[in-house]
Amino acid sequence: MLDLFDAPVIPGLSSRADVISPDEESALIAAIDAEQLSPFKFQQWEGKRLTHSFGWKYDFQTSKLSRAEPIPDWLLDVRERVADLAALQPEKLVQALLIRYDVGAGIGWHRDRPIYDHVFGLSLGAPATMRFRRKGGDRWRRTSLPLEPRSAYHLSGEARHDWEHSIAEMERTRYSITFRSRSARGYQAPAAAA
Repeated sequence: MLDLFDAPVIPGLSSRADVISPDEESALIAAIDAEQLSPFKFQQWEGKRLTHSFGWKYDFQTSKLSRAEPIPDWLLDVRERVADLAALQPEKLVQALLIRYDVGAGIGWHRDRPIYDHVFGLSLGAPATMRFRRKGGDRWRRTSLPLEPRSAYHLSGEARHDWEHSIAEMERTRYSITFRSRSARGYQAPAAAA
């Protein structure tokens, strides 16, 4: 995402349109719907979005990282394409998170857990807007990134670590696939037995 002078609106935030074709998008949506998705849980709260993790999963009830089933073959080409946004080796993306946002589902303000470093997302289905905010003195600086179907984004550096992001409640069903690399801190974190 660039401003009028081709400079990133937030350092570390980039995006690319049409990473996959409409036919590939339909196949990915069907594959996500075929998985055992379950409501996102954060402590005592249950979210409206449905999720499923591969590679690694983070349990927000216990604050523990654990192994999940391996990233399936049908996600490997997608992982390679999003890793290309940052010229990163696809194998560095060790976690894949499937998310279905039904009507009324969104994500509140947050930063991804520090056990993860690079964050990539592929947007499917309905368009959405990823909102960003950062506290500056007694005010919030804000910007946003349109997430069109079949587009991908990459968060690193300042965008990843210093800015919070959120997605407003959806009016139509949207899907996403999020890939993450582990941070140095993540490799030091003890993993729970799966």
